[in-house]
Amino acid sequence: MIRTLLSTMTVVAIAITATPIAPVESRGGEVQVGDGRHVTVFKTPWCGCCKVWTEALQAAGYTVDARDVEDLDPIKRQARVPEKLEACHTATIDGYVLEGHVPLPAIDKLLAERPKIVGISVPGMPPGSLGMGFDADARYDVYSYTSDPDVASAVFFKAGE
Repeated sequence: MIRTLLSTMTVVAIAITATPIAPVESRGGEVQVGDGRHVTVFKTPWCGCCKVWTEALQAAGYTVDARDVEDLDPIKRQARVPEKLEACHTATIDGYVLEGHVPLPAIDKLLAERPKIVGISVPGMPPGSLGMGFDADARYDVYSYTSDPDVASAVFFKAGE
């Protein structure tokens, strides 16, 4: 039993460290540009709302690589997600982090504007957000964050407006 647990933990640790999930930045601090259509989602295997969010991305034309992980804390730390901005899943797209139930228009804005940030987040699980009983009129904020802990997160997008 202990050997099985240790083997599983070793495999997970290797998978996490072998998978770059934090934004890739050039020496000049600019986020590297990819095709903008491939999303890697790290989620727990038992979370239905994460599956719904992932399916919505696929329906919108994104290629999604969903990876089930028992413990998302190491993923969130590697992605530099501030604790107050954490949600139920962490994803990457084209050098950016998407934390939680980020709406499609916010992703479109992120990829169009390409700000110098680590990523965007919908903290918690707001009712009406994509994956949480989607309601186009639901109002909640999407926050941006940088790698500098002294720089406060800022509202990047207002859903439902």
